[in-house]
Amino acid sequence: MGLPALTQQERVAALNKAAAARAARAAAKEQLKAGTLSVNELLTAATQDDAIARLRVTELLESLPGVGAVTARNLLQQLGIAASRRVKGLGTRQREALVDFMNEKQIHPHTASKEYVSKNPGLTVLAGPTAVGKGTVSTYIRDNYPNVWLSVSATTRPPRPGEQDGVHYFFKSPEEFDALIEAGELLEWAVVHGQNRYGTLRSTVEAAIADGRSVLLEIDLQGARQVKQAVPDAKFVFLAPPSWEEMVRRLVGRGTETADEQQQRLETAKLELAAEPEFDHTVINDDVRRAADELVSLMGLIPNPR
Repeated sequence: MGLPALTQQERVAALNKAAAARAARAAAKEQLKAGTLSVNELLTAATQDDAIARLRVTELLESLPGVGAVTARNLLQQLGIAASRRVKGLGTRQREALVDFMNEKQIHPHTASKEYVSKNPGLTVLAGPTAVGKGTVSTYIRDNYPNVWLSVSATTRPPRPGEQDGVHYFFKSPEEFDALIEAGELLEWAVVHGQNRYGTLRSTVEAAIADGRSVLLEIDLQGARQVKQAVPDAKFVFLAPPSWEEMVRRLVGRGTETADEQQQRLETAKLELAAEPEFDHTVINDDVRRAADELVSLMGLIPNPR
């Protein structure tokens, strides 16, 4: 005998419940990453919240500062926990072993933020092919390295859902952008994918460097070449994908472009990959945390001695 079909109201309720559960798990992972939630606190919350209880232990570990996919896999083997195990499936001894390990490694809330100081304040330019994850790496650095100042670009592209003016970009009309170029107020600017223009406000970058900050400028390849002419003593870092296949998967998976736009970006990416020798350093984006840590090291930041 088959199960009765859900009504439209029941189907909507089920979808809403599933969305709320995903949001709760995402929020918990963000708190782990930020160091405002400990593993012990999460395990306790899971006894009363089924959404948190269904979080995979692998995801829990990978949300911790400095723990990537490889480290998480090794930890699971060390603790005798299956990779498919969810938090609610942990036995008493496994829970205790996990908490004891976190205590031993001193991974606690409010200690995850990386406090670094700038040894040689200056400008670092991060560029690479489309869909390589430049934005993801720079966002991780912004969230975990408060001493790094991320430049906010101006663009004629309209904002995407959730983007804020002055936070993600300075959104400018074509006329406003023309005025910035005319006044010499852009350190660099370029037309990307034959459509919109992007540029870096010279005054904000120069003010941050004068203030002793390490500045990270995440831009496209054309812009990086202009900055190299304007600021030749800056560091230039090329962010590369682990493989071509992985880059294609990332671009298609994000679902923000049409099939034609995806094909255009992939053709552009082939040309952009050939520019790697123009840069001082190459960082492979095989793991966001590892790539971000390597980039910060190249920027010359050192742990705060306090």
